[in-house]
Amino acid sequence: MGLSFLFVTGLSGAGKSQSLRVLEDMGYFCVDNLPLPLVPSFASLSLERSGEVSRVAIGVDIRERGFLKEFREAFDGLRAACHLVEVLFLDAADDVLMRRFSETRRPHPLSLSAGLSLMEAIREERSRLSALRKRADRVVETSVLSTAELRIVLGKAYGSIDPEEGMMLYILSFGFKFGLPMDADLVFDVRFLPNPNYEESLAPLTGLDGAVWTFLRDRGATEALEDLGVFLKKLLPRYAAERRSTLTLAVGCTGGRHRSVGMTVHLAEVLAREGYSLRVAHRDIAKEESRYKKKSESASEHC
Repeated sequence: MGLSFLFVTGLSGAGKSQSLRVLEDMGYFCVDNLPLPLVPSFASLSLERSGEVSRVAIGVDIRERGFLKEFREAFDGLRAACHLVEVLFLDAADDVLMRRFSETRRPHPLSLSAGLSLMEAIREERSRLSALRKRADRVVETSVLSTAELRIVLGKAYGSIDPEEGMMLYILSFGFKFGLPMDADLVFDVRFLPNPNYEESLAPLTGLDGAVWTFLRDRGATEALEDLGVFLKKLLPRYAAERRSTLTLAVGCTGGRHRSVGMTVHLAEVLAREGYSLRVAHRDIAKEESRYKKKSESASEHC
């Protein structure tokens, strides 16, 4: 019996390293930048350890023209050896890639090797990889995906979900001011709860802090959580009956830092007690952290 190989590739800056970290958390044996001529030998070694290794993700950096031929040979060789082989291609818009490289202050690989400007390097790489993109089994556009959303997208596509274990729930907190999650199946708005952001002592905290939950609990969160739990306990079995392997529940407030985070954490506890397998992520919890740090530093300077 063969192994499962997933080639992770795409444009530089589109999220290959993050994707490999997510896949590793899901049980994949991950190798980045493995020279393609070594793939057959690596597959043989992995097969010898099939009791320990069953799913392998290989990050490949296909920027040199000769690599495309080597990739086809490696891909076809694995298929001929009866392994399951897939290609995940990560893409993003040119302006997003420009911004990411500018923020990290890292040069584009083709800027170094070919002496191109950043935009020229991005367009040249996109041209070189166009054929591989067409061959990919799955293309993930990461332009507007947060790390938490990327985790959910990859979890749905490649997570090790045993049908006998039932439906996997992904519960995601988010802020409406940053946009709706792209992959949400059900969205719940908790902006009817009082906002801890207007309490000076609570604003720098998050929904993970006990003081924030105490504030929300005393102002209607417990009752709302009970009502939502009753609703989902009736609804989720119907999704499961339709053989849904995954379902994403998104809980939103204004900024995604206080109310949605607290409700998400406690909703996960309610559904875990019902026996559901679940994963929790907080998409926007840290987006305004710098603002609170600046306020704290400014206050300290005046003391």
